[in-house]
Amino acid sequence: MREIRMTTDELSSRAAELSVGDRVLLSGTVYTSRDAAHKRIVAAMDAGEPLPYDLKGAAVYYAGPTATKPGMAIGSCGPTTSGRMDVFAPKLLDAGLVCMIGKGPRNSSVVEAMVRNNAIYLCALGGAGALACRCITGCEVIAYEDLGCESVKRLTVKDFPLVVAIDCRGNSIFE
Repeated sequence: MREIRMTTDELSSRAAELSVGDRVLLSGTVYTSRDAAHKRIVAAMDAGEPLPYDLKGAAVYYAGPTATKPGMAIGSCGPTTSGRMDVFAPKLLDAGLVCMIGKGPRNSSVVEAMVRNNAIYLCALGGAGALACRCITGCEVIAYEDLGCESVKRLTVKDFPLVVAIDCRGNSIFE
């Protein structure tokens, strides 16, 4: 197992370097999105409407952070079960999404789309959202504010600890 430091800007160009089990300390911009936001994003894509952020080369974190605590950029920010986004993920991957962050296995259509698009799936430690928030240095709601904790947020992360769960060749830690 290797430990690799990288930025979100490097994800597209360095995805092929990553293998299942590698530890990644990720820094840069990550967008939060869960079920309700994914549904709206896909509806906007289908309608040809502008998206909340450019999917090309983007990283999405399946999380619904709690209220911000004093002195912090964000409240507790642990991963959500990724399988709930599997119905939307292939379309987003085909549109340029390069990295998904969450917890739990993904279905075969998501893995096929990852391989097709040279994308990766990273897992964050479930149950440790209070610790994960310490790696988040900035948070801004950018879309769907009416969804509350499930609104789309632009996070700035610094050395966010993750594990490669499915690499861009389709190898999976879950198999």
